[in-house]
Amino acid sequence: QVQVVESGGGLVQPGGSLRLSCAASGSIFSINAMGWYRQAPGKQRELVAAIISGGNTNYADSVKGRFTISRDNAKNTVYLQMNSLKPEDTAVYYCNADVTPMGYYTSSVFRYWGQGTQVTVSS
Repeated sequence: QVQVVESGGGLVQPGGSLRLSCAASGSIFSINAMGWYRQAPGKQRELVAAIISGGNTNYADSVKGRFTISRDNAKNTVYLQMNSLKPEDTAVYYCNADVTPMGYYTSSVFRYWGQGTQVTVSS
């Protein structure tokens, strides 16, 4: 069993900053990639940022230069530093971890999701 838990959401004024954290735990052999998605009301879930085990990162165009994803492999934790926040960043932010569980071949990778954390950018 693998658990993914996010924290750090909240209410912030436009131009402010927030830092989200996400920890994966449980029966984990390895984690290939971790990432953040978001879903605003009435919209589809979209990729915000992702980071693979080697450290390469990928960002949505809308957050490039404002958001930074980082990872602590020893703690199976990923962070999302969000600066210069805009009202359009308001959404539920979901963390995912692409995991090979204990007892599986490394070619077997499963995606696990957290429960989501609300980020609201408003004055």
